[in-house]
Amino acid sequence: MLRNKEIFVCRECGYECVKWLGKCPSCGQWNTFEQAAPLSAPASKGGTGGKRAAAVSQIGDITASDDIRYRTGLSELDRVLGGGLVRGSLVLLGGDPGIGKSTLLLQVCQELAKERKVLYVSGEESAKQIKLRAMRLSVNAPDLFVLSSGDLDTILATIRQEKPDVVMVDSIQTMTLSSVPSAAGSVSQVRECANVLLGVAKENDISIILVGHVTKEGNLAGPRVLEHIVDAVFHFEGEQNHAYRILRAIKNRYGATNEIAVFEMQDNGLKQVTNPSAMLLSERPQAVSGSCVVCVLEGSRPILAEVQALITKSGFPTPRRMATGFDYNRMQLLLAVLEKRVGYFFGSLDAYINVVGGLRLDEPASDLPIALAMVSGLQDRPIPADLLAIGEIGLGGEIRSVIRIEDRVMEAQRMGFRRVLVPAACVEALKAKHLQIQIIGVATIREALKAVAGFSPRESASETPSS
Repeated sequence: MLRNKEIFVCRECGYECVKWLGKCPSCGQWNTFEQAAPLSAPASKGGTGGKRAAAVSQIGDITASDDIRYRTGLSELDRVLGGGLVRGSLVLLGGDPGIGKSTLLLQVCQELAKERKVLYVSGEESAKQIKLRAMRLSVNAPDLFVLSSGDLDTILATIRQEKPDVVMVDSIQTMTLSSVPSAAGSVSQVRECANVLLGVAKENDISIILVGHVTKEGNLAGPRVLEHIVDAVFHFEGEQNHAYRILRAIKNRYGATNEIAVFEMQDNGLKQVTNPSAMLLSERPQAVSGSCVVCVLEGSRPILAEVQALITKSGFPTPRRMATGFDYNRMQLLLAVLEKRVGYFFGSLDAYINVVGGLRLDEPASDLPIALAMVSGLQDRPIPADLLAIGEIGLGGEIRSVIRIEDRVMEAQRMGFRRVLVPAACVEALKAKHLQIQIIGVATIREALKAVAGFSPRESASETPSS
């Protein structure tokens, strides 16, 4: 006999329980539980339910056609997708309001609709409002069709009738199923609508892109299970007051994760930035202390980025520490290494770290340039403009090797740098490449400081820097 059970679901993380709780035991948020549709318990444990077994195929007998991917017409987007939009895939695109998600989708629609039938569904705008945006973006492809509706049953009927190749849904939080007794944007609605669209994508070989809203913390709104349902998750990042936008792959079943695409927001839409290194270094000041350049890996792409450090006298009993685009705890670790292993004292000084361009440096290769920038800011001596640094710093002050050092150094050479500080263990491998850039191997942070003109480690760890 079936029994209906009342459940409560956290709207932040999707955690389920049979009673209302004030605090979610999964995500720790307060007052986030809401009543969801009752669950029907299965009549019996096990059994086939009268269904027959499905036919199986050997992996070697399955063929994948050459047109398994749709080229979007935007090379930067294709890079993040892993070569193009996979047929039958369900993709989730998240980002802050006004960041440019809908603009990006309309531009993709313009390119895809040149060869394929595209359906753009909006639960937030009317057809006339979509047309106004399309006119601004010069979007007018003949095979681009628009539907303004938030009723998923109506949308599914339209898909069966029109048989599009690609469907854009803006946004998943505005979609509702009549069979789910809850409001649009609720945990139950978002989860069930995503499951239904996943089935439509797989059964009909239709590529579907969902737009998802984010919370004030920057996470995708709705249940956490939503990210597990879809095939790929992309975040559209950037400051609304700045022109540059970064599309980052968080999950991708058909390509590399952590791959990024860079765009510039203009009056007539988004423009691709095919050389992010040049963009990020275009406004780098000359002969200013506290600035250093590093080469980081974003997916398969090496990118040069500028890191800045500002070291000043503190006006507070406890000095301030702030890191933007860099891990705060990692910053504290580097300060401790500089004090213990090199002899610089930061105990009475404020320290600020900033990564230019909105990038976030998560890999260890950025340790050495961050440390050099902080010493440069402390001594108020600029680092030579033609010098780049790469390396991880250990607690003993040693410089450890990093992955794909050859690609990083080649990118530095391409951008016109003449010297590069690298871990000593990587020197021999780099010399075999016969690169046209000076390779300076350093084994410790003290050696790295001596290799930079005008820098010198202190002889005593107890020595305090002069004002």
